[in-house]
Amino acid sequence: MTNIFMNLYQYRELLKTSVKKEVRGKYKNSFLGVIWSFLNPLLQIAVYAIVFPLILRNNQENYVIFLCCGLIPWTFFATAINRSAFCFVENGNILKKVYFPREIVPISVVTSEAINFLISTIIIIGFVLFGGLGITKYVVLYPLVLIIQYFVVLAISMALASVCVYLRDLQHFVGVALQLLFYAAPIVYAPSTIPENFQWILRYNPMTYIINAYRDIFYNQTMIDIKPLLIVFTFAIIGCIIGYLIFSKLQKGFAEQL
Repeated sequence: MTNIFMNLYQYRELLKTSVKKEVRGKYKNSFLGVIWSFLNPLLQIAVYAIVFPLILRNNQENYVIFLCCGLIPWTFFATAINRSAFCFVENGNILKKVYFPREIVPISVVTSEAINFLISTIIIIGFVLFGGLGITKYVVLYPLVLIIQYFVVLAISMALASVCVYLRDLQHFVGVALQLLFYAAPIVYAPSTIPENFQWILRYNPMTYIINAYRDIFYNQTMIDIKPLLIVFTFAIIGCIIGYLIFSKLQKGFAEQL
């Protein structure tokens, strides 16, 4: 297990280069470039802000801010997993020709999406400021929540990317699974609106606690509920260890499969 830290340190320059490539490559040949990091979430927010308050009669106060705090973190989660699921397959030619620690590939994808999320967080801050709520002292807890979310995403991505090398059919299920998880998290609705007999769905979804934490920081402007977050973080670290063990076991056959 210590090999991963030694490899990452030894190949740290490659990791930096790979992250930069992922960030820049996402909008390569795009006229607006990194501006899409703002436009994509803004367009999504505009759609949901119209559908839920106007058409579905959602009366949540400051709904746009409420929505930002759920939708933008979710976009980081979903995009990182969707992209990392087939990162080994997409980089098959390089993996077969050049030696470097293979774990750098999914880590680069997740890290690049975390950087995009940091950029998109400016949107949340903008809506909070212009919406009249302002920024409070609880914003200092934002990095803590981001770190926890990063390790949750990394744990899933490492295992999923390794398995997808052998089971290409998973490509058709990842998108569907993410769509189901979208509605199983309190992104466009408040947890209190869900009937009691369905509350267990939210309780077993780690993104529930992460989104609630972002909302506590920016929307409710109160202290985050640290206990469930620490539980999520503990499971995320365990998940990273399991994901790395799966990767270590399966990477031996990558060359034949790719």
